[in-house]
Amino acid sequence: MTATAPAGGTPEPGPDSTGSSGGGTTPGPAGQSGAPDGTSPPAPVPPTPTRPPDVPPPSPPLPPVSPGAGSGADDGLRTVLPEALGVPAGASRRRRRLWLTVAAVSAVLGGLGGALLAYAMIGPSVTKENDSNKEYDASQPPFTVSVQPERSEPQEWAMVLDRTLTDEEVRRMKTSPDVFSYLTSLGGRPLAYAPFLEHAPQRYNEAQTASGRMELSDTFRMTVMSTRQYAVTINDWKVTDLTCRKSTAQAVIGLPPQGGVAYEGIRLHLPPRADEPVLTDDTEGQGEPYFDNRFVEVGNGQSSGGLRAEVIAPRGQTCEWGIQVHYNDTHRPEGRWVQLKDDQGEPLRIRTESVPDSPRQSWVFGSVPWTACHDEPEGNLCSSL
Repeated sequence: MTATAPAGGTPEPGPDSTGSSGGGTTPGPAGQSGAPDGTSPPAPVPPTPTRPPDVPPPSPPLPPVSPGAGSGADDGLRTVLPEALGVPAGASRRRRRLWLTVAAVSAVLGGLGGALLAYAMIGPSVTKENDSNKEYDASQPPFTVSVQPERSEPQEWAMVLDRTLTDEEVRRMKTSPDVFSYLTSLGGRPLAYAPFLEHAPQRYNEAQTASGRMELSDTFRMTVMSTRQYAVTINDWKVTDLTCRKSTAQAVIGLPPQGGVAYEGIRLHLPPRADEPVLTDDTEGQGEPYFDNRFVEVGNGQSSGGLRAEVIAPRGQTCEWGIQVHYNDTHRPEGRWVQLKDDQGEPLRIRTESVPDSPRQSWVFGSVPWTACHDEPEGNLCSSL
């Protein structure tokens, strides 16, 4: 029979070998017993140790970490990523690494290929864009032209009016500090004395003086504008649809020249003489065909260009006429003639005046006192009208 340990920790006595149930036991040596009856007392049980309340119980020890082990998230990523890339779930670690390496290299090569393709497409894309810009540019008008009479007062001029002046107007004209402005306010149309082109070829000067009279020009400024991206070059022009009729002017007042200097620009007669328009600048080439060595260029960042034109109509006539210009550009390198049109889209018509043959009133002044040439036809400078 075996003994069990009671709660107190002291073993219960078991029967001896003789079967006696008495209280006899094997005696021990005298003096060694702690009890008066000589029996051994139960061994003392130490109290259960307690821990101070302020000391928390120790954390359980962490399990040992095997080399190469990761967190649960890393393990999940290492499991999900290969499977997302097509690696079988049960593949070995080595095979997974191989698959991941192949996937990374493929991604790099794919990105590089896309970059190379985009770079290769830059050339065709730029070419297509340039072609599109050229098509749009070619669809725009090559240029527009505006023609305005000369506004500034010439050094030497003559003013023509379609009516005669009253006595009061004559008086005010002769006493006005600004005769030009006063006559303009009465409806006068100014003409400018055409300077003698002393540096022009002899053939031109002979034609200029053949009439024996001083020439007067109806001067205007032609402004050329373009929104084209590419340059447009005007390199020739010609007069078209010329019609002339008798002048309706009734009065003419002149401030004759005393030797003037040529203005920068061009000059032509109606109908044009050979080689006109000619250069009027006081430089080399004066009197020579203007478009032989010069041109008007607009577009390509140049917003406008222009010319000052002196146009001389036959004496005693008023003329109307149009202009054709020749231009070339990137889209038409061979060039093209076009008719200039006005703001309404109609062929442009330019009016050019001259002094009347037999005006009812005429005066000259300036270097001489006011002279009524209709009363004194032989008066000083009356031949200048």
